[in-house]
Amino acid sequence: MSKAHPPKLKKIMEKKLSLKLNGGRHVQGILRGFDPFMNLVIDECVEMATCGQQNNTGTVVMQGNSIIMLEALE
Repeated sequence: MSKAHPPKLKKIMEKKLSLKLNGGRHVQGILRGFDPFMNLVIDECVEMATCGQQNNTGTVVMQGNSIIMLEALE
């Protein structure tokens, strides 16, 4: 088994992100931390529901294997 390489996310620390997750979910929040497996700590997280509703979820930890795409908004 090979060693995990850390993701190059230092340049977007403390910036607002948009994340597309598996299952058709979409969230936005501020990146506070990450690990070599791309597990992310997202602060001020807001889930964007398909009906247009926004749900504030606070601080969350996203598993790296559930992230399909991420985009820096700042």
